[in-house]
Amino acid sequence: MHQYARIATELQRRIAAGELRPGDRVPSTRQITQEWGVAMATATKVLNTLRQEGLVRAVQGVGTVVASPDRTARREPEPDLSRDRIVAAGLRIADSDGLAGVSMRRIATELGTATMSLYRHVPGKDDLVVLMADAALTEEPLPAGGLADWRARLELLAHLQWRACHRHPWLSGAIPLNRPQAMPSAMRHTEWALRALAGPAPKTRLYAYLTLVGYVRGAAAGLEAETRDMSALAGLTSPDIEFDIDELFEFGLGRMLDGLAPLFEHSAGRHSRRDRPDLDPVT
Repeated sequence: MHQYARIATELQRRIAAGELRPGDRVPSTRQITQEWGVAMATATKVLNTLRQEGLVRAVQGVGTVVASPDRTARREPEPDLSRDRIVAAGLRIADSDGLAGVSMRRIATELGTATMSLYRHVPGKDDLVVLMADAALTEEPLPAGGLADWRARLELLAHLQWRACHRHPWLSGAIPLNRPQAMPSAMRHTEWALRALAGPAPKTRLYAYLTLVGYVRGAAAGLEAETRDMSALAGLTSPDIEFDIDELFEFGLGRMLDGLAPLFEHSAGRHSRRDRPDLDPVT
């Protein structure tokens, strides 16, 4: 989580807990820099995040204060308000308007509750996006067993993640490879793939899997825009060529797996099924 997001989450917690009540002044940018030791730009981003969520508002001559709950919203959460309902609402909004359209305030409006009620279940938007991505990857479960062949496993995982990105076009940009997130589904994907990658050193096996994941996410980035670009490219090359984004994905996936093959196939004969307890069915 970014530094500004951690500070915003802490202030959100104080507001939700009643430590900061409607009309109370929240820490100014200068106070934030002093309390958390961050730059002024980071402190400014903290307050902007809280404003976007509808939790604070600027009052001339006073500063930034905690906003009053939306009078059109219910002050107490609905009895069945839960993290799952919040995540489901976030998914619907992101699928329709992208991640930029997702905010705690908009979700609260959709669910008919006060914005601050959501923070009892989800710390903030960054955490919500992680939960949404995790939910998106669980929609299509992994096979219960089988597929001991490394190539078959990686190919299946690539197709599974590709279909998830088709259903949720925002997903490819929601899970950065260089900042691992606490996502049980993503960890299951990784562990399931590594069970079939025998031979090279553990770091090489992990890098091979992450290279494949990076390919899937890169290919999935901006699916609609890329489809339009491919159509334009086809018109510039040959009228007989019909570009298809799924065919392009399959072509690239095949070449990617061909490139990884030398790492694993030379050791395939040295590892029998009996010697591979790591290929036990996934539970």
